[in-house]
Amino acid sequence: MQLTLAQLKRGEQGIITDVSSIHIPLKLLEMGCLPGNNVELLQVAPFKDPLYLNVNGTHLAIRKETAAHILIEKIA
Repeated sequence: MQLTLAQLKRGEQGIITDVSSIHIPLKLLEMGCLPGNNVELLQVAPFKDPLYLNVNGTHLAIRKETAAHILIEKIA
């Protein structure tokens, strides 16, 4: 099932399938937000933005607006 990273709930995991590189800063791509990498939503800030993620062992905080451009396949 194709979802965006912004649709994950706390504790859920997925595999990145596609990244819209036009909307994603190069820094995120360099830090591992690439197709094939595992991602887990660790925490959500009080106003639902930003999202705190674990991407292949790297902890990142990204805006929900940016996360909406990263497609994932949810891991059951």
